[in-house]
Parts: sequence; C-alpha cells; structure tokens
Amino acid sequence: MEPESRHQCFIYEGSPSQKLPVLAAIIKHKLDEGYRCLYLNSAPMVAGMGSTLAALGVDLASEIATSRLILSSEPVSSGGDFNSKEMLGKLEDSLNQAISDGYKGLWASGDMTWEFGSGKDFSKLLEYELGLEEIFIRRKELCGVCQYHQDTLPQDVMRQSLLVHSSIVISDTLTRINPNYLKSTWPADLNTSHALDEMLASLCGNIK
Repeated sequence: MEPESRHQCFIYEGSPSQKLPVLAAIIKHKLDEGYRCLYLNSAPMVAGMGSTLAALGVDLASEIATSRLILSSEPVSSGGDFNSKEMLGKLEDSLNQAISDGYKGLWASGDMTWEFGSGKDFSKLLEYELGLEEIFIRRKELCGVCQYHQDTLPQDVMRQSLLVHSSIVISDTLTRINPNYLKSTWPADLNTSHALDEMLASLCGNIK
C-alpha cells in the first residue's frame, strides 16, 4: 500500500451541504498543487460547492473559465442508467486530457447516490469501485474521494465502501488508514459483518 492513498472515501450522515467545507478545502489544496479538479454532484450541491469555494478565496470564474476546476451536475452515464464501463472510460479520458493540458493530474470526487441516477441499481457499485481501483493502481496521476452518504445508500453498499478504499477522509487535513481494505479477498456475506457496521457508526458519529 502506498504511504498516502489516492483512492479515498468520505463516509458521512446528515445534510450533505454541511460537509461541503471539508471537500472544498481539499479541492482548494489540490488546485494549489497543480491538479485539475472535477466535482460531480446534483445541481444544488454543485451550486453550494461553488459558493463554498468562493468563500475560501478561490477565484471561481477564473478557475472554471480555464477548466482548472470543473463543477458538473451532468449525468455521468448516457441513457440515465449507471454504466460502469462508460464512467470509468470517461474518467480516464478526463485524466489523459488533464495531463495533456499541462496539469499534474486529475483529482475527482463524486457522490455515489447521485452518480447511480434514478435507477439506483447499486448492484453495479462493487464492479465500478474495483475498476476504479485498477485505474488508481495504473495511473499515479489520479487521486480523488468517493462520497458515501449513509442516509441515502443501502447498508450493504456502505459496508462495501469500507472494502474498496485504503483510507477514509475524516477532515480536510486528516485521513484514516482503513483496516478493512482488501484488494482481492471479499467476505462471503457482507450483511452479517458487525465489525463493518460498528466502524460505519463510529465514522458517522465522528464526522459532523
């Protein structure tokens, strides 16, 4: 495992708007480091992120005009239903474009509930996260945070979030090594994993 994980998750409960300052501070830091930053979420959350970044001193108009910052509420898959292969392809294309444009790499973050669209077929999530992990292993220029909202995702999906990310975002300056991270071995029955449930409860209790 690398000293600093580039494929992180942010697990929380409560109002998503209250979590914007954490991600906004991370985005500002990544912009300063020379990354292109891509934030994917619903239109209200994208608007909120813009306002939060502006309050942190980010020149929003300039950063968006130069495509150093991309705030998008466009569907991630054509046709409305989540397509893992299509999404992974788009992400790697965006990474290639960022490098071609002279950036250090691409930092990306998306809300998993929103990304899966109205169909909410979360049976595809594990396939997507494993494919995403494979890209992170191959492409050192990619980093990002997957957002998992406890209030809008099934419990088995929340458990899976602890299996596919080697570190967890606690705040804009603190990440926690995930002891449940497994690259190739998966529990036979996630629904009975009390240890994962206890960790999720602890995380949601600590991230306010």
